[in-house]
Amino acid sequence: MIRVDCARWGQTPEDLRHLALSAPHARTRERALALFDITQRSCATQVAMRTGRRAHTVMDWVHTYNQGGPAALAFRRTGGRRPLFARAAKRTSARRSDPPSVRPRRRP
Repeated sequence: MIRVDCARWGQTPEDLRHLALSAPHARTRERALALFDITQRSCATQVAMRTGRRAHTVMDWVHTYNQGGPAALAFRRTGGRRPLFARAAKRTSARRSDPPSVRPRRRP
């Protein structure tokens, strides 16, 4: 059975629960809550089924936490496409253009 080593980082399961409720990013909250669930006698497979993740993903979160502590749970953008409505995204597809040109009227 996989275990979350909270004592190594001077934490308790309640600290993981607090992180799950207060972390700024949703993925960090998800990871902390999954680890909290495991400390409450759930296994990684049960947590994975409840969250819609693979069991190996949840186990990777546990191993990452055990090696790097709570900072290792923080979500970091590693690449890929930027979100469509990101605050800092540059406007590329909806550029302002000149007003439409005036067409001459057709004479009957």
